[in-house]
Amino acid sequence: MRDYLIALVLFPALVIAWVVVQNITRRFALKHPEFGPPREEGGGCGGSCCKTSCHFPDPPQGP
Repeated sequence: MRDYLIALVLFPALVIAWVVVQNITRRFALKHPEFGPPREEGGGCGGSCCKTSCHFPDPPQGP
């Protein structure tokens, strides 16, 4: 029962902490635009580029 209560408190606390960290980094990026756009998870190069404007080459196309 004790393990269940620990998990019930710990996991939501970790998720809330992660959201707080993301908000802090977004606010920092807004105050310091000289460092470029914030990099969101899964956003590729900077989070705001399209597939056509990235400097990474396109993957090879199949036959």
